[in-house]
Amino acid sequence: MIRRAFFFGEAERLARVARGAIFSHIILSMRIASRRKSITFFITLGACLVALAVTLNVTWVLLNWQKVALLVLGIVFFIVIITGLVLNTIFLVREIRRNEQHDGFINAVTHELKTPITSIRLYLETLLARDVDEAQRREFYKVMLADSDRLQHTVEQVLRAGRTGDRRRRINSASIDVGEMTRECIELARRRYNLDAAALRYVPATNGDGAALKVRGDLDELSSAVSNLIDNAVKYSEDEVEVTVEVAPLADGQVCVRVHDCGVGIPKGQIKRIFKRFYRAPGLVMARVKGTGLGLFIVEAVVKKHGGHVFAESEGPGRGSTFTIQLPRAENS
Repeated sequence: MIRRAFFFGEAERLARVARGAIFSHIILSMRIASRRKSITFFITLGACLVALAVTLNVTWVLLNWQKVALLVLGIVFFIVIITGLVLNTIFLVREIRRNEQHDGFINAVTHELKTPITSIRLYLETLLARDVDEAQRREFYKVMLADSDRLQHTVEQVLRAGRTGDRRRRINSASIDVGEMTRECIELARRRYNLDAAALRYVPATNGDGAALKVRGDLDELSSAVSNLIDNAVKYSEDEVEVTVEVAPLADGQVCVRVHDCGVGIPKGQIKRIFKRFYRAPGLVMARVKGTGLGLFIVEAVVKKHGGHVFAESEGPGRGSTFTIQLPRAENS
């Protein structure tokens, strides 16, 4: 009877957490809808003003076509007014979209911080209020450790995004074995998501002479870039995770890390935009999978700072995606 009451209490607490998450999602949807209405309003206003300016200019030309000086002056003023209206409309729309991204980022970070904190608090309250057996206690400890890891990961993402945006910051350059670094990132992801070697595969590669592939750079930053790509590949996989990570040399004196998944894929029109700060491609899957919109921004910033290049490839929604990091190979590797 006590155990039954215990599980009912747990279910009630978890239901409160779920209701809070659903309420936050509804509020965010309402805000996004309001923002979209604002964009529509400003686009319509800009179009109406341009139409009004065109009408006034045509009227001016018809009334003053015999007066060359007034005609030229009117055309010049017309061009200036039209240019100002178009630039103003573009600026307003961009600002509204940027505010949308900021709101989405704040909501995502709030969710990513609040959810593990709430979970940890609930389990601690349960441990204080009830006597649980040792097996159940250990299970609670595992959940709380996983939640604290998730919390730490979110905080590190935000802090790293701030550091990568500082162009004056120098990197701690050292010789890095790309294969070994990638292998460590894969092992970390396997532990984090409870995956086996078949779900998250590693394909190693070396130079033709068997030497390791090395680059010069900051180990911590490059590890975070590779880890972000692996995390995304796992999170955006569908029912069954099937991710392959490959390290390979390139003919132009570079080394590449490829992360391929068989997940939700990327629409063609979104591939160039996904590396922007706070940007998350729209869609039901993106709403279901939580994130800050900083992971790929950090990847691109880190890779560029190391003199490399990162790009994404996808055949479309439901067709999976491949992310490739290319870095200059160290001279003696």
